Amino acid sequence: MAQKAMQINSVEDVTKSVKIPILESCIELPIEEETLIELTQKAKDWAIMHGAGMRSKTNFSSDSLNFAPFILTPCSFPRKQFEKALKIQTVLNELTHSIAHDEEFLKKTLAETIKVDEFTGNLYKIYEKILSEGISQDTISVGILRSDYLAQSFEDNNIKQVEINTVASSFGGISTYMKPLQSYVLAELGAYDKLVNLPENNALFGICNAMIKAWEIYGNDEAVILFIIEDISYNICDQRFHEFEIRQMNPKIKVIRKTLTQIYNQSKLGPNKELIVGGHHISVVYFRAGYEPGHYPSQNEWDARLLIERSKAIKCPTIYYHLAGTKKVQQALSEPGMVERFIKDPATVAEVRNIFTGLYPLDDTNEGNAAYVLAMQDPERFVLKPQREGGGNNVYGLDIPDALKKMSKTERKAWILMDRILPPISKGYMIRPGGPIPPPIVDLVSELGIFGAIIGDAKSIKINYMAGHMFRTKISTANEGGVAAGLGALDSPYMVD
Repeated sequence: MAQKAMQINSVEDVTKSVKIPILESCIELPIEEETLIELTQKAKDWAIMHGAGMRSKTNFSSDSLNFAPFILTPCSFPRKQFEKALKIQTVLNELTHSIAHDEEFLKKTLAETIKVDEFTGNLYKIYEKILSEGISQDTISVGILRSDYLAQSFEDNNIKQVEINTVASSFGGISTYMKPLQSYVLAELGAYDKLVNLPENNALFGICNAMIKAWEIYGNDEAVILFIIEDISYNICDQRFHEFEIRQMNPKIKVIRKTLTQIYNQSKLGPNKELIVGGHHISVVYFRAGYEPGHYPSQNEWDARLLIERSKAIKCPTIYYHLAGTKKVQQALSEPGMVERFIKDPATVAEVRNIFTGLYPLDDTNEGNAAYVLAMQDPERFVLKPQREGGGNNVYGLDIPDALKKMSKTERKAWILMDRILPPISKGYMIRPGGPIPPPIVDLVSELGIFGAIIGDAKSIKINYMAGHMFRTKISTANEGGVAAGLGALDSPYMVD
C-alpha cells in the first residue's frame, strides 16, 4: 500500500506532471452549423427507426420511445488496447467461472461483507441454502459477462478494468446498432475512408447464441426461455432485441418475460425440479433484473429467486455467479497470489494483472485502515464502491471523506476503494432527447465493455467465447456514465494507432 502511494501521490500530482491527452478525432471539428443541425435530426430519426431507443423516465409511455442518447461521430480509442481487451475476454470468462465454483474462496472473501451489507447477505443466504441442498457437479451455468475498461492516460492509455458484470450485462442489443448509425453519419459527411476504422460488433448475436446453446443443452424442445425483468423496463429495446433475435435464430424458441413478483405468484417446481411458470416449462432463466435491492420489495421476491435457484432450469447467472461479480471479490482477486489460485500459467497471470488498477479493502485490518487514511488525506485519487450494480452507486473524490466519516469500521466492510482512472479525452457532440440544437462540442471520455459468454459446470467448460463489445461515452467532468441511469451516451469506438 505504501509503495503504491509513493508511485502516485494524488490525482492533482498526476494532472500536473502528465497532461491528460486529447485523442485524435475521426473528423475535423467543428461541423458547419447548418450541416450539423440537419445531420443531428437525420441521426435521431435513424436511431428511432432502427430501434436504438429507450422509454422516457420523465414521460413514460409503453406506446412511445425516445432515441437512446448517442455520440454523433465515434470517439477514438487506442487500437492495441481494444484488441487486448478482446483477446483477454475468454481468460476472464474462465476466471469468473472458476471463482463462481470455488465455495471456499467465496465464503472467505464475502464473510465480513455479508454481515454489514444486507443485500449481498440475502444473496448469500440463498447461496447457502443451495449449497446445503447440494449443487450438483454437472449443474450447468451460463455466464453472459461484461468486462468494463477505461484507458489510463498516464500509463500510455493501458486499459484498466473498472469492473466485471456477471448479472444483467446490458446494451449488447442496442450497441450492435451504433456502428451502423455512426457509419451513416460519417458517410453523410463524406468521410468514407474512416469507416474501415470502426470495428464490427456482433454482441447481439453473441449473447443470444449463448442462450440458444443453453436451451439446446437443456434438451426439451417444448421448454421456453424466461427473462426476469423489472416492473418497468425503460431499456426496452435492448431487452426486446434479444428476444426477437432468439426467435429469428431459432423459430422454435419462445421467450416469456416475468418480474420476480410474478414468479412468486405463478411458479412452482415439478416432480424433478422443473421450473414451471404459468404453465410453461422453463429451460433457461436470463436475469435482466434482480441485481439491486429495489427489485426485491418484499420477501416474496426473495422466495421467487430461491425457487428459481432450486430448479433445474439453466440460470444466467446462477446465484454463485452473481456473487462472483461483487466488488469485494474483485478487490480480493487483486491481492497477491489470488489470480494464481485460479490461473496456473505465469504469462496469463501477468496479462490479467496488467489490466487491474489499485483495489483496497476498507475493513478493520492494517491494510483496510491504511486505505482509509489515504482516502481521507487524498480523496481525489480514489473511487469508493459498494456491492451494487446498475450505476449511480459510487462515491467520488472530495465526497469520499464525508461518506467515510458517516460509516463505522464495521459498515466500511461493505465498501472497497479503487484508484481513480484518468482516461484520455475525445471531443464530439452528445445527442440527447431534449438537448440543445445545434449541440455544442464537449469534452468526452469513453468506457469500453467487452461481452463474454461461457457455459459449463464445476468440472468442465463446454463453450467459451468473446461475444462483442459496448462503448459508452460521458462528459469528461461527469463521475458516472450509465446510459440507463441517464448519465452517458452510446457510442462505437474509432480505432486510432
